[in-house]
Amino acid sequence: MALDLFVVLIYAAGMLVLGYYGMRRAKTHEDYLVAGRNLRPSLYMGTMAATVLGGASTVGTVRLGYVHGISGFWLCAALGMGIIALNLFLAKPLLKLKIFTVTQVLEKRYNPMARQASAVIMLAYALMIGVTSILAIGTVLQVLFGLPFWISVVLGGGVVVVYSTIGGMWSLTLTDIVQFVIKTVGLMFILLPICLYRVGGWDELVAKLPASSFSFTAIGWDTIITYFMIYFFGILIGQDIWQRVFTARDEKVAQYAGTFAGFYCILYGLACALIGMAAHVLIPDLDNVNNAFAAIVKASLPDGIRGLVIAAALAAMMSTASAGLLAAATVLTEDLLPRLRGGKQSSLAINRLFTMLTGIVVLGIALVVNDVISALTLAYNLLVGGMLIPLIGAIFWKRATTSGAITSMTLGFVTALVFMFKDGLDANTPIYYSLAVALVSFVLVSLLSRQPEAEVARAL
Repeated sequence: MALDLFVVLIYAAGMLVLGYYGMRRAKTHEDYLVAGRNLRPSLYMGTMAATVLGGASTVGTVRLGYVHGISGFWLCAALGMGIIALNLFLAKPLLKLKIFTVTQVLEKRYNPMARQASAVIMLAYALMIGVTSILAIGTVLQVLFGLPFWISVVLGGGVVVVYSTIGGMWSLTLTDIVQFVIKTVGLMFILLPICLYRVGGWDELVAKLPASSFSFTAIGWDTIITYFMIYFFGILIGQDIWQRVFTARDEKVAQYAGTFAGFYCILYGLACALIGMAAHVLIPDLDNVNNAFAAIVKASLPDGIRGLVIAAALAAMMSTASAGLLAAATVLTEDLLPRLRGGKQSSLAINRLFTMLTGIVVLGIALVVNDVISALTLAYNLLVGGMLIPLIGAIFWKRATTSGAITSMTLGFVTALVFMFKDGLDANTPIYYSLAVALVSFVLVSLLSRQPEAEVARAL
């Protein structure tokens, strides 16, 4: 696979070069964190879609297609619909705020204490988003090139850490748009048609798979609902996604280009599910279904072309990994670090330093976690369970108080952790119980606590 390895190395070198150009454009704090708030439609659409469609969306959806058939696309569908809702309904008020993090909204509505509490939850979420995609990078490199897993993680993830650190959001934007093109061509226009050809065409795919594989609800209504509870709402409040919204030049760019990105995510999910279905026909006795993507690439593509598709998969994973990494670093430097420095705001140099340190932590976590979708589920359970209710309350309920928000965040976060430990990461109970506990505690504590005059003024 020397030719394939050469293609992948060329791709990695290209990402580092784009990172360098991003560094030259990131001259200010605002450039580094939100690309100067100046992205046009093409760049915005590409970076928004690339951010969402990462390791779990690609490797995970192929796995779901292998196991459940076409209904495996619901993971990407939930993400895509979340992107559409965010850009159509929330982008306009968010852009007017001129902020950097989700948690700043809570500070504006409640007080600085609410911002600090929510920042801890957002940091945990963003770290796990980065871990998820770096884990997927390691899995693909390990299976395809026979490298030890830890070397795969360090090499693949190391490229992400370097270009994210040196150029921040400008590096992410430039790499994302190239990654968007590469993964569109590699997965939707090369891998999918070749897989269908290897199977013998659509008619043979239908003949060789059970009818349930072509049912859009075969994965189960409970799973579909859970995907929407976790991923749809998670998109609406995730730091990695909001930080992309903040890069738009104006609300029209966000609404039109963001909506297009959402529909693209849904089509991408359908393509990955079909690839998984073809893999089930071509490799019916796969030992580990988590390796379905890497196995079908290895089995169905010729040298050189295989390298291009590997690069496409890495493009999807690296874009999300870098988004989670920068989101985690931004929460640290904008929300948590100033508290320790007496309110002093972070500089460009501090931003770079903490992005690098966060990257090292993400690499370390990726070495001890072993399931892509489980890691993604962990991240979104913590985010939605801990922050959805206080954020919605901040926007729509004038009687909400800081005490209610902090109690809701804490109990929702802890409840999600307890039920993930008790019932497993794939269970539905963590998200249902955490939201129920968060809602009840938020309403009760807000009604029982006195609303400070400053909060009343902000609510009005």
